[in-house]
Amino acid sequence: MIAISPPCTVARYLALRLAELGITHLFGVPGNHLGPFLATLRAEGDVEWVGTPTEGGAGQAADAYARIHGVGAAAVTYSVGAFNLLNACGGAYVEQVPLIAVNASPPYEQWQNYRALGLLTSHMSPRAESNLEAYRQVTVDAQVVSHPGLAPGQIDAALTACLSERRPVYLEVMEDLWDEPCPEPEAPLVRRDRPFGARNQPMLDSAVQAVLTLIEEHPGPDGRPRPVLWAGEEIDRFRLAGQLTDLVEATGVPFCTTVGAKAVVDEDLPQFHGVYNGHASHPDVHGVFKDWATCRIGLGAWSTSKNLGGEQCVGGDWVMAAHGGVSVGTTYFPDVRLEQLLPALQDALVKAYGSEGLAADYYAESYSHHGPRGHRPAALEHHRASLRAARSDHRRSEHLTYDGVFDRINHFLNHESGDDWTVVSDAAFSLIGSMNLSLPAGGFLSQVSWLSIGWSVGAATGAALAPERADARPMVFVGDGAFQETCQELSTHTRLGLRSVVFVMDNGHFYGIEQMLVHPSYYADRDHEPDHYNVLHPWHYDRLADVFTGRDTPAHGLEVAHAADLDDLLDRLSDPADPLNAGPLLVRVRLHRHDYPRAMAYKVPHEKEQSHG
Repeated sequence: MIAISPPCTVARYLALRLAELGITHLFGVPGNHLGPFLATLRAEGDVEWVGTPTEGGAGQAADAYARIHGVGAAAVTYSVGAFNLLNACGGAYVEQVPLIAVNASPPYEQWQNYRALGLLTSHMSPRAESNLEAYRQVTVDAQVVSHPGLAPGQIDAALTACLSERRPVYLEVMEDLWDEPCPEPEAPLVRRDRPFGARNQPMLDSAVQAVLTLIEEHPGPDGRPRPVLWAGEEIDRFRLAGQLTDLVEATGVPFCTTVGAKAVVDEDLPQFHGVYNGHASHPDVHGVFKDWATCRIGLGAWSTSKNLGGEQCVGGDWVMAAHGGVSVGTTYFPDVRLEQLLPALQDALVKAYGSEGLAADYYAESYSHHGPRGHRPAALEHHRASLRAARSDHRRSEHLTYDGVFDRINHFLNHESGDDWTVVSDAAFSLIGSMNLSLPAGGFLSQVSWLSIGWSVGAATGAALAPERADARPMVFVGDGAFQETCQELSTHTRLGLRSVVFVMDNGHFYGIEQMLVHPSYYADRDHEPDHYNVLHPWHYDRLADVFTGRDTPAHGLEVAHAADLDDLLDRLSDPADPLNAGPLLVRVRLHRHDYPRAMAYKVPHEKEQSHG
């Protein structure tokens, strides 16, 4: 018997297109306007619906999924759901994440009733374009689908824009259109890149020559060039990790990454010198990046407060190639794109300096030049070893600190765990503390520009379900205030049996980063109390695991306060047979109120005085 395909409808058309993009999971919160589409999605069977407790959590999951997979999607219902999703879509827009936001709206008939009689039904607004206008601010294409014959063109236009611009798009579909017939998908969706033509070549050549001139004009004391690359977010967004690896291996040039591009390539590459984050960098990294290297070449790096850690600008000895152009010192070269710049720069550097002609260990060079001062590492391998050997540096009776936790986790990830992990770090102290973990390519996710607190908990769902990281366990670091925003997303981890480990950094129930930003002097005097508006209601975070656990969906919670507690926990995580590894694990990490990551010391008054003393 010949199988007969069902006739194409608007719902089926969109479902087929999502499957064509390789999307395996659609995140969201259902509503009556969305129901017909979800029924069709299940009938097609290629894309699995993942209902989340909140629309914000759906957006966070779709965001992380898209960062790993290349595109992600979330679906909600009109107004009450769409406005909750708006924050996640705004973050994806700022951070160039290809996210498809589907908003199911009231049917065409109800809109006609409103126009004729002023009759409003559930979720409707007197401003019929309210949802559309809001999403136009945070998308590269926004469409209202109200005619089944036009639906294929509108859907294809939005999805093509999402792929091409690598930013969110918005599709608002009226409820009574889902089951309306429309043509089948025809030609496959294709990303439309801006063409590189004859007029672009001279500008590219000029930019590359300007970079070479900058390198030559900034030699070290021995006359040798001493550049360092600063690989950034666009290396990840444009899928250029392979080109970056080719560049550093062919030339030998040392490189750092931004926080947002952490682990975009394997951090065991011999040329990798660490994560540079301005004043918040590890002192060793800051020393080689700013003091020893004589010029800095940003490749896809964004000039954000989080990437520059207290610095207000870059200098004349910098190159910044991002956002479709290249700045070399004070000269700007427009319409030079990263995918052309990387191989052209590689060829030019090899031609000028030879294969691996820029290879150097800036740690060893700096140590040799300055002599053994303080704890300066004698070589890059010593710097890496010091990060990874932290287990022996603490006493088991010691109370945990931010730095103690991340030092210990680093040792665990590099020496003890048999699992593959995706570290998902929230904003604030969690992000600052985790940036020096040593991780393989693809092993780190964070939202470093939008910085919506609580992003990590929902994001871990998407990270775990993305096909490219499906075998990796999510390890989440989130502040207690941030966790209170999105704690219910742990329910999705439990429901799906995700073996996530969520570390809630409980620093005595207050917003530590807000205190640091507004009144950092609090951290210089242990007798001070935090500002009243930063104080949180205290929770027993670990007990929430009991709320979310089910008969067939286990979740566990526990509390750690001392080094011994954390050691014991990590030992259990290394044991596949331990029940803690059967589902999500929620860990309350008890920290002192006046503790903060050492990377933030530059903001604290007495720390500033000591560092300049």
